[in-house]
Formats: sequence, C-alpha cells, structure tokens
Amino acid sequence: MTVAVVLFTADLRLRDHPPLHAALRSADEVVPLFVLDPGIHAAGFDAPNRRAFLADCLGDLDDGLRRRGGRLVVRSGPVVREVRAVAAACGATEVHLAAGVTAYAHRREERLRRELGTAGVALRVHEAVITAVAPGAVTPAGSDHFAVFTPYSRRWSEQTLRTPLAAPRAVRVPDGVHGEPLPGRADGSGTSPGLPPGGETAGRDRLARWTRSGGLDAYEERHDDLAGDATSRLSPYLHLGALSAVEAVHRARARGGPGAEAFVRQLCWRDFHHQVLAARPEASWRDYRTRDDRWRGEDDAAGDIAAWRDGRTGYPIVDAAMRQLRHEGWMHNRARLLTASFLTKTLYVDWRIGARHFLDLLVDGDIVNNQLNWQWAAGTGTDTRPHRVLNPTVQAKRFDPDGAYVRRWVPELADVDAGRIHEPWRLPEDRRTALAYPPPIVDLADALTRFRHARGRD
Repeated sequence: MTVAVVLFTADLRLRDHPPLHAALRSADEVVPLFVLDPGIHAAGFDAPNRRAFLADCLGDLDDGLRRRGGRLVVRSGPVVREVRAVAAACGATEVHLAAGVTAYAHRREERLRRELGTAGVALRVHEAVITAVAPGAVTPAGSDHFAVFTPYSRRWSEQTLRTPLAAPRAVRVPDGVHGEPLPGRADGSGTSPGLPPGGETAGRDRLARWTRSGGLDAYEERHDDLAGDATSRLSPYLHLGALSAVEAVHRARARGGPGAEAFVRQLCWRDFHHQVLAARPEASWRDYRTRDDRWRGEDDAAGDIAAWRDGRTGYPIVDAAMRQLRHEGWMHNRARLLTASFLTKTLYVDWRIGARHFLDLLVDGDIVNNQLNWQWAAGTGTDTRPHRVLNPTVQAKRFDPDGAYVRRWVPELADVDAGRIHEPWRLPEDRRTALAYPPPIVDLADALTRFRHARGRD
C-alpha cells in the first residue's frame, strides 16, 4: 500500500488542486496535512483576522474531505519537523506541495527537500497552484522577471492556462496518522466585527452570487466606485487558496465582456507581483527600486501615524477607508491606493509602517501583494510614475461624488451635504465645531512641497 502526503499551505481547497490530484494518482492512500507553524506567529504574520479566516478555511476543507471518506490532519510545530514526522509515521514515499514565492516559502521548500531526501522521501513541488500563471513562466529578454506591468500582461494573456481540475471523488487516509483538533474561529480574539466567513464553500458562493447579480458584467465601469461596493471581495479567498486563480480566469473569460476583461486584468496584476517577488524576495522588506528617501518613522511622526491608523486625519475619504479596514479587515482597492499614497507621500512616512498596519488587519494580507502594492504607492516599486501623488480630495470627489462612502464610515459627517463632505474644513466655524471632527493634520500644498523637495524635484 503506497502513501503520499499533501502539505496544504495557501491552497486550502479541493477543486482545482494539482498537488492533491497528483498524490491521488501516485499513491493508494493520501494524508492531507496542514501544519500550524509557530514561525508564522513569531514573524508577526499570524494576525487575528487571518487566523479566524484560516480556521474557517481549515474547517471547510476538513468537511469536504470527510464527505469523500478522508479528513484533514492538523499538526502544530516547525513545518519541516512535522512533515517529516508524518511521512515517517505513515511510510510515505512522496510529499506534494504548491510552490510559493516568498523568502519564507523558498526556505521551507529547500529544507523540506533536504530533510525528506535524507529519509528517502521525494518532494514534488507543483507550479501554478497559487497563481494562474507560474512565476517565471514568462520572462523578458535579458531578465529573470518583468519589472513593468503592461508588457507582462501582454505575455501573460498569451499563455494557455491548464484546465481546472474537479474535486476528487474519494480520499483514503491511512489509519494511525494522528492530528490535533482543528482551530476554531472563536479561538482567536481581536477580530474585526465585519469579518467575512472563510473557506472554499463561502468563496465559491461569493463568486457565484457576484457573477449572477451582474457584478462581473459591471466590473469595468464600477470597480472604482467606493460607495457602490461593486468589487468581487474575493481577495481573502484567493489569498488562502480557497478559490483557484486558474478557475477564476477561466470563468471570467467564459462570461466575456469588458467587465470580465477588467477582472482578469486584476488577476494578472496578482500574478505580476508574484513573479516580481519570486525573483526578488527581499522586496518584501527592502525598496525594490532604491531611492534616496529620508522617510519619517515612528519616532518623528508618531502623532501623524496614529491619526492615520485611527482614521482621524481630517481628510474624510482617508478616515473612512481606515475605519472600514478596522471594522471589516478589508478595504476597497481604490481606498488602499489613496490611503497608502497619503501616508507615504502626503505624510512622508516609511511605507513599511503602513504595510505592517495593513498586515495586522487585512484578512487578505499577504506578503506578495500587500508589500508590492505599498511599494507601488510609495514610488519605490514598479510604478513607472514613482513621483505621482494622489490628492485625497480630488480622489474623493471622483470616486465618492455623493459622499455616501464617507457617511457610511465617518458618521460625524452624516449630515454634511455632498458639496462640503469631502472638505469639512470649509464649513462655517460653528458648524465645524459642532461636528466633533478633527481639522486636517497637514496642508496638502505644504505636504506636496515637502515630498518634492525630499525626492529632489524642486
């Protein structure tokens, strides 16, 4: 009786799961394994919102496996140690794993290959499980990755994606492989009140409802509408692999139309960032493009940073977005861009401080897209216009013209008319005082002058 182990990481689903299918083809019995690695907690990436969402994903994955005669084996401890112990206990000859792109994933893969190899166990690493197109599958002449999105997207769009795999009909797990009780959402504390449910079932339901309701068809024209809340909200499910990026692309293309094309473009952006970080893992903490920035940090900008985190900057659109983040563990993509630009360019604060705060709260917060989107906003990443500054008032009037998004998240301004809601400092003094809303923490013109001087563009 042959046995294989499937180590689940950011691929917590049964549908379109190449490592699981390969293991089922090669072995009579399979151990679906997830390891709660203390290294993730020690690095500060085990945030309450993601921990709760992960618990939902693991519970849903276990339910799906049990309906097929199997179960999910959960272990706690250093991942390499636990994988090797499970492989030894069941006599596995292979371990299957989806390829990752972070420095942590690279180290994990290297150590697994070395440690398992000494025990005579083969490590099988599968590409294009977490992404639609594998990092490194397309490269420009003379480089190991694309540094600019547009040429990457052209090459990405020419790739033939594999056909999504159906969920297995049966999974037979060997006897005698011991695990721990699955973590529960209630095991954590400090989660956002509006946190969505996790898991493949919830993710697929979300995708189906959004598509049926016309969300995909209207995506091109409505995805920047802050008040309309018209985006897919699928990012948490893609982050932990409860949804397959390959399947999402296929389904959108089958639907067709401008909305589908715009949605697929966002999935392409996700793959773009993965191929950047796969080639430059240090970009998760170091500037991708080095500039002579003299960022302000916690010591000399503590008050401004606290106001930004708490949604008390005096700029309603920024404050609405930051309060949405705290309440839902999620933020609209347009809002992410403008809050990041505000912190890094208007307040001239180190992008790593903002990226850390987002990782503390975002249920979809992953090292790849969070860090590289922050670098894009800060002008240290792949943006071809690194000196662009998003004016929060201009952005607010364009993407929240009636002020509905601001009213939803900044109730102090609920009674302010659309003509003044994005500039409450222009209200008469007695009205401003009655609002109990702070004045702007910085003058936009002064902030722009500071940024241009710091970047040497006077």
